Amino acid sequence: MSAFELVYWHWLLLGMILVIAEVFIASFIFFWFGIAAFFMAVLLLFTQPSLEIQLLIWGATSLGLLVLWNILLRPRWKDRTRSGMASEALKGQIGQVYEVELDPSRGKLRFAVPILGDDEWRFLSHTTFSVGDRARVVDISGNTLVIEKAS
Repeated sequence: MSAFELVYWHWLLLGMILVIAEVFIASFIFFWFGIAAFFMAVLLLFTQPSLEIQLLIWGATSLGLLVLWNILLRPRWKDRTRSGMASEALKGQIGQVYEVELDPSRGKLRFAVPILGDDEWRFLSHTTFSVGDRARVVDISGNTLVIEKAS
């Protein structure tokens, strides 16, 4: 037996710290190290390997869980974010030009109902517009709408 001995509650505490750290860091890596620490806590309830063997088992279990996550589980998760949804929400919408810049192919467009939280958007176009013209959104370039004349 070594001078320093890890018992089950040490591993349990380490597991909790790592899983809680995952909440703040959000890398989904610490989670697997925490799960491996929980595994070690359960293992120590039944057997008492040396400190070196405990660390080796914990490291191997952590690495194994990370590999399984990256190869088997992560590719099956669907992207549930809303990225790309702005394009779908804005394309085809019709608004009215309420301000044009010195270059009449740029200005601001207003929608009757707010879209994605705003009813006023900057625009650019290949044609010129004047205040009061109706325009249809055809694309998005950054935070700027690309528009064409609406019929």
